[in-house]
Order: sequence, then C-alpha cells, then structure tokens
Amino acid sequence: MKRNDYLERILKARVYDVALQTPLELAPGLSRRLGNRLLLKREDLQPVFSFKLRGAYNKMANLPAAKLAKGVIAASAGNHAQGVALAAQKLGCRAVIVMPVTTPKIKVDAVAARGAQVILRGDSYSDAYRYAMRLKRKRGLTFVHPYDDPDVIAGQGTVGMEILRQTTRPIHAVFVAVGGGGLIAGIAAYIKRLRPAVRVIGVQPVDSDAMTRSLKAGRRVVLDHVGLFADGVAVKQVGKETFRLAKKLVDEMVLVDTDEMCAAIKDVFEDTRVVLEPAGALAIAGAKAWVERHGVRGKTLVAVACGANTNFDRLRFVAERAEVGEHREAVLAVTIPERRGSFRRFCRALGGRNITEFNYRMSDPREAHIFVGVTVHDRDETARIARRLRRGGFRTLDLSEDEVAKGHMRHMIGGHLLRSSTGRPAGAKELLYRFEFPERRGALMKFLSTMNPSWNISLFNYRNFGADYGSILVGMQVPKSDMGEFRRFLGKLGYPYADETRNPAYRLFLG
Repeated sequence: MKRNDYLERILKARVYDVALQTPLELAPGLSRRLGNRLLLKREDLQPVFSFKLRGAYNKMANLPAAKLAKGVIAASAGNHAQGVALAAQKLGCRAVIVMPVTTPKIKVDAVAARGAQVILRGDSYSDAYRYAMRLKRKRGLTFVHPYDDPDVIAGQGTVGMEILRQTTRPIHAVFVAVGGGGLIAGIAAYIKRLRPAVRVIGVQPVDSDAMTRSLKAGRRVVLDHVGLFADGVAVKQVGKETFRLAKKLVDEMVLVDTDEMCAAIKDVFEDTRVVLEPAGALAIAGAKAWVERHGVRGKTLVAVACGANTNFDRLRFVAERAEVGEHREAVLAVTIPERRGSFRRFCRALGGRNITEFNYRMSDPREAHIFVGVTVHDRDETARIARRLRRGGFRTLDLSEDEVAKGHMRHMIGGHLLRSSTGRPAGAKELLYRFEFPERRGALMKFLSTMNPSWNISLFNYRNFGADYGSILVGMQVPKSDMGEFRRFLGKLGYPYADETRNPAYRLFLG
C-alpha cells in the first residue's frame, strides 16, 4: 500500500474491534445561539472517552507478531496512553507508557487500570517522548506514535469517514482540535478526497499553537513553552507527516483562549449533560469563535468532541471562567465614597442585573474598592454598565479580560478591618454574619432597605455558584445601643443566618 494513499488506508483501518461508531448529534442549544446547525461528533463516548484508541489499535493490530510479542511503548499526555493500554489488553501484549508529570490523575489511573506500566517524566509531551525513545532502544520495544505515523493517522481518519456517512446534508465546515495533528490529518485526508468543498478547520489554544505557527512559517516550528490547561494538545512540535498533510488539506486555523474553552465545556454540558475535557471542547470553542468572526448563518457545521477525561477538581475553575469566556459575566472594579448610603446607591446604579460575585472590605476612611461580577449578554452590555456607573460618580475599571483579576484577585479581596490611629477598630464594633439569600433579583436590595441606614456595612462577600440559595458573608458595624433593633432586623429579614463574629478564621484574617 502506498504511503500517500490514505483513502485506502482509512477504508482498511482495523479500529472496530475496540472502537465504536460514535453518533453525530445535533447540539440544539448551541445551534440556536449560533444560527447554524451544529453537529457534535461524540468521540467522548468511546470506551476510553477519546478518539485515540482508533489510531493506537490500528497501528498495533498491523504490527508483525514478533514485534507485538516484545511489547510496545508510547508517550502521551493521557488519551493516547489509554488507547495503547486498551489495544495492548485486547491484543495480549505488554505496554509501557511514558506520561508528563502534569497529566491529570484520572488519565494516569485509567492507563494503569488497563495493565500498562506507567512512567511519569517531564512537563510536556515532548519531554515524555524523548524519554520514551531512550527506553524503546534500551528495551527493544516498538514505539506507537500518538500522531506522526500513517497507520495512526489512518485510524483517526475513520472519524472523518463516519462523519460523511452519518449526514446527507451538505457540510460547510468540520472543526477539529489540533495537538500533534494526527486527528485533523486523518479527517482531512478522507474528507478532502471525497468532498473537497467541505472546509476542514483546525483549532488550537493560543498558548499551544504549534500547528498554526508552522503553517504560517511554512516549516515545523518548535514552541519554547506550551500551555497545560488543554493537556491533550500540549505539543511543542507537530509531526512531519501530519504537517505535510495539514499544509495540503487544512483550510484554516482558529485560536481560542482558556475562557473560551471553559465556555464551550459548559455549552456542551447544557446540550448533552456530558463534561468534556478542555482539549475535547476545543473544536466547539473554535466553531463558536469562527462563526462570530465570519458571521456565517444557516450552515451545517461539525465539531469533533474528542475527549472527556478531566479531573473532577478542575470543574470549579471551569465554572468560574465559563461565564467570562462566553462574555456573559462582566468583572468590574468600582471605587465608591466611604460614606453611608454609597453602597445602596451603587446597587441602584447596577439596576436589576443579576450579581454573580461581590467582594468588599472597608479599609480606607475616604473610599472603598469593590470587586463585582455581573451577568451580561455580551461585551457591549459590559461597556454600557461601566458607562452608567461612571455617570453615577463611581470610578469603574473593566477587568473582564484581566488574567490576574480573574484568576487570583477575586479570591484575595479582604484584609483586616480599618483601624484608627489608636489601634482600635474605627467606628462601632463589627459583627460578622453569614446569610443564605434566595437566588433571585431584589434579594440584596431587600437586605439593604430593611437594615438601619446608620449601620455601616464593613465587609461583603458573595459568589453565585448556581444553587437556589447563595451564601453571603456580611460585616456590619452596629452600635451597642442598637443591638435590640439589630436582632429585630434579623427576624424581619427572613433569611437563614449564623453569627460568625467569633469564627477563628475571621478573627485571624479579617477581624
């Protein structure tokens, strides 16, 4: 068989001993929002929750018996490793897998559970690859490349074969996540041979864009560093054969950032109730960015949902960043005068909008700095809110695109209560209470309008996590003579509460 005859290689690929023909499903919510018919190729439904078993098994099933008997070795950030481990289990051979130390634990555990020997080495795929090649020579094992091998490329190409078989409607474009390039090379080799009018578009993270840079330069570029959020595509250099095919067959590359990947993970969850890994959602994020950029409407688009191996503890980060990535949350820093009534006036200036986060700590006698998140529909609404606040006399800074603010500052707002020159807390004694607010508009204004306006709010912390009730921490300076009225206020408010004034963490860090 000729090396370049990928159509024949793909048609003869041995993948279905282990792989499923995964469905091509309409994403109804995403389709409505994008104004296009978006279909998801559900490779997350494979036995190893990724497309990678296709290429791995096709490569290993075609090895001579003598080589298979000696065993195989692979380097992988996780999904290819699981494919090799499953193939070795099916074919009855030994497998050694070298994985970067940054690989999510869920992938490491899944590989070991299939009987493969796991060795953790290096921070990226490239580091793991170099070590695997040394072990290959030392132990006489056969190396199963994750992308730069004709048999592997052909195995991945069966994804493209299935896409064309599964829809009779004309496809405008197919979006594919790109790391080393094996998946897009295989898909493009098949689709461009049979339907050359279909656009094949690669998607990469802005901080792992080796293929994008290589295609622009006309040669394979080596990245100094790669981002690790989308660990499945964290490759410093693409393959020789995958680059050759991409140069001929890939129409375009799209870059997306971490927030856009998080938004895509949420989008797919809302349509399918499945949580993709960052690399698995890459094609969906790229399709969204491409539609927004080009204004395409009424077309059939396909995005390959290529993997769902993610650590559970990543979900908190994904949830935090998804709204910003979709431009559905504005993150603002607002300065207000430190005098009674300013807080209420600020809330009125925000109007009836849903507040997703609120962090405030009294620290200066003249002015206060508030970190606030607000639900918005798009970037234009963020700009309108900022203008309205400025017209209301509040200095406002839009931090929605600020990485330090989104990733760190929102968790660090706080500090001890402002103290006077005598070393004692300024004003009345601070009381700290934790409330459960119903997640509906007007709950905060009810709180503010019910309390005595002479009581000063000295601390406020709130973050919406999507539940029916939100937990809010409030510091209030209440004169001793008003304590009876304060207790009546708590009863009238009607919200569940707890007194945290003696909480040891509060006394240490905030009191």
